[in-house]
Amino acid sequence: MSYLGYKSWHESHANKHKKVVNKLSHLSSDEIINYFYFDNMVKNEPDFCLLYKENKRCHDYKDLNCYLCACPNFRVTKTKSFCDINSKDGSSIKADDGYTHQDCSKCIVPHKKDYVMTHYNRDWNKIFKKTFYKNDLLF
Repeated sequence: MSYLGYKSWHESHANKHKKVVNKLSHLSSDEIINYFYFDNMVKNEPDFCLLYKENKRCHDYKDLNCYLCACPNFRVTKTKSFCDINSKDGSSIKADDGYTHQDCSKCIVPHKKDYVMTHYNRDWNKIFKKTFYKNDLLF
């Protein structure tokens, strides 16, 4: 995946996220956040994530909340992706094409309920527009 690949994924995922949240529009913010826990999403939204079909978590974390599937601290430029807070649990991988990818697989920061509540907005894109879209960054 490159700069354009990340952008395409982000747009596609934002649309899936919006459909789920619209379906839940009658619920409170707390209820919506709770709906996005991994075990519930696997059962009720199997098409939301490719890993759900295998009942597989993207992060080894018991209380995985999938509301912020992408992380507000993740940044993308035309040559690399990186963590804006330099999480101690993150690392980077250089691809054959020269693109440097941030590896977030060991970081659970955006998957904790308290973090989701801090950044919560029913419009998933607004969470990212607050921090992602500036200078040469895609997000």
